[in-house]
Order: sequence, then C-alpha cells, then structure tokens
Amino acid sequence: MSFILAKKIGMTQRFRDNGTVVPVTLVEAGPCVVTQIKTADKDGYTAVQLGFGLAKHQTKARAGHLKDLAKSSSLKEFHVEDAKDLERGKVIDATTFAIGNIVRVTGMAKGKGFQGVVRRHHFRGGPASHGHKDNLRMPGSVGATFPQHIMKGLRMAGRMGGQKTTVENLEVVEVDKDKNLIALKGAVPGARGSLLLIQTA
Repeated sequence: MSFILAKKIGMTQRFRDNGTVVPVTLVEAGPCVVTQIKTADKDGYTAVQLGFGLAKHQTKARAGHLKDLAKSSSLKEFHVEDAKDLERGKVIDATTFAIGNIVRVTGMAKGKGFQGVVRRHHFRGGPASHGHKDNLRMPGSVGATFPQHIMKGLRMAGRMGGQKTTVENLEVVEVDKDKNLIALKGAVPGARGSLLLIQTA
C-alpha cells in the first residue's frame, strides 16, 4: 500500500492523448519522512507515522520525538498490515504513486457555518404563494403530538462542513517527480493549502 501526506494547491485540467479534457486537483505530495514505526507487539497495532512540512516552532515533546529528524509541522499515522520495508528516517516522495493508481483522499472539508435545511439537507422548501408568507425555506413540521420531543437525528439547520471527509476512487493522472506534484482526477476535500492524507484504495 502506498501513502503520503500532501498539501492541496488547487484545481486545473489536463488533456489525455485522445483529446478528452480531465478536471484534476494538483497536490504537493511530500517529501515526507518516516518519524515512527508502530508495531503490534509494542503498540497493539501496526502503523507508520509520517512527518510533512517544516515547522518554525515546536514543543519540547515534539522536539524530543524528532530529535534526529527535520522539524515537521504535521505528523499523521497510516495503518498498514506490514511495515518491514520502512524504517525511521526514510523519505517518501511523489514517486510512490504511479499514473493510473486509484487512491482515496482524506481532508478537512471547508467550513460553511450555520446553514438552513435547504442548503444543508437539500430540502425542497415550502410554497411561495397562496397564504404561505415567509415560508419558502422553512423546515416544516418537526414531529407529531407524541412523543412530545424532537426525535434524535432529525434533519434540521446547523453547522455545516468543517469535518473530516474522505473521497474514494480518485485516479492519479500525472506525477511530477521534480516538483513533487500529483494530479488527481476530480475534486478533493479542503481549502487551498490544507493537509491531505492520500493512500491507495
């Protein structure tokens, strides 16, 4: 399994050999350094911790953890079945992926603030005329007489976005080793400059 930490740059497009246009998201993938190997015997599970970016300042705990490595600004774990091919200090770059790989991307979705039910849950809204004043985007009934309280899980207005989101089955369209860039077909979660976790599906 291939995995890496990346920074979202933005969306653009690429042309295939047959002339079709493909919308892609450019991400700066790595270079990442392996900062820790977790094993089932010691930690209860097998995982690889990667460091990405360069931090201006860091806590004493992180400085001790990265004492012989670069000051990484982001540390994330990837659960793996076997990590015997990796060791602390090894560098992982964009070439860990190849054109045609299918990956899943995890990131923090853009926060959209407090939204109503039409935007948040795609409600149709109420009628705009015939005695329905100020009712166009209202949620409507929220329950019957019994059980005299709002049922748990009812779709209502509230905070939208700002949570961890994963997009599956994205194709690697292009890999630029010199610039550490990967072009992924389609859109990925998060704003420009946000951190992404990319791994083969």
